[in-house]
Amino acid sequence: MMNVKNLIKKYDGKTVVDSVSFDIPKGKVTSLIGPNGAGKSTVMGVISRLISRDGGEVTFQDQDISRWKSKELAKRLAILTQTNNIQMKLTVRELVTFGRFPYSGGRNTKEDEEIIDQALAYMELEDIQDQFIDELSGGQRQRAYIAMVIAQDTEYVLLDEPTNNLDIYHASNMMKIVRRLCDELGKTVILVLHEINYAAFYSDYICAFKDGKICKFGTVEEVMTKENLSEIYKVDFEIMEIEGRPLSIYY
Repeated sequence: MMNVKNLIKKYDGKTVVDSVSFDIPKGKVTSLIGPNGAGKSTVMGVISRLISRDGGEVTFQDQDISRWKSKELAKRLAILTQTNNIQMKLTVRELVTFGRFPYSGGRNTKEDEEIIDQALAYMELEDIQDQFIDELSGGQRQRAYIAMVIAQDTEYVLLDEPTNNLDIYHASNMMKIVRRLCDELGKTVILVLHEINYAAFYSDYICAFKDGKICKFGTVEEVMTKENLSEIYKVDFEIMEIEGRPLSIYY
């Protein structure tokens, strides 16, 4: 279980995350949404230990996240940030192999290699596993990074804008993969999204931020209402349903 309590983060004396508290439901997909500058990516950075906090608590499996040893935390929690610019010339397989580093320290066993094979197969990357990352399309590259996360074999997966810079086709496929991580592999997934309809269609819970605070938190049906979205984004919304899920139209 991961719990956030009274989280505070300041930059240059300005509070960008203000007394944020919420629990992350285990085994579910939770999306953090909100306007630019609302604090959602900062919260993601803090709960993944990539950003220091100025106040409050982040508890992971009944222990403050700052007290975890990095190697042990990396066996339980994986983070994929918006920017994944690797400067080395790596093949897809070499990239995915990095996911086993917390376990093997770079000396892979037969079991490690089997897990890497499984991750490549799961993301349908076997045919291009020997290609270099910088030669891939944006969608292929994102799949390779997700395969690395799968190879890391953590219960919790944190994804900061996984659909960033992807076209509609690849972004939709990425969200289907996110859903599979939860439904098929039993992962707890937390992600930051700008596209609220992806959040609505593929999430179980939504945490909506505004001005550094949580504006709404609940199930998709509880948060995705005309009134809530209009309050969060300051534009008019209409809501319809597709396959039992709320879909928003703003104008």
